[in-house]
Amino acid sequence: MFDMSHLNSSHIHQLADMFRLLGDPSRLRLVIALCGGALPATAAAEAAGLSPQLASHHLRLLKAARLVRGIRRGRQIYYDVADDHVRHMLADMAEHVAEPHREDIALDDHLEPTA
Repeated sequence: MFDMSHLNSSHIHQLADMFRLLGDPSRLRLVIALCGGALPATAAAEAAGLSPQLASHHLRLLKAARLVRGIRRGRQIYYDVADDHVRHMLADMAEHVAEPHREDIALDDHLEPTA
């Protein structure tokens, strides 16, 4: 695992900016859609439920933050997650959100059944 004790102030600010970008549900839906593989901007927009114009705006921001990358194929640009770090981070956080909370499990064990 990466030793985070060596992160400097610049790294912390970059991380905060990345998480701020991913804090927008529309941008998060775009990145999640791209975790399945590269898509043209119009398909990414459709998968995220966004207009092509809004998706294009969000993709530019995500690309500037190195969360996604653009790949030219002929006349179209396909977008994909920047690398496996992004894919793994989102998968890990999604798994974290989906798993039961330990406090909830402990509380359930102590509750008496209701009639």
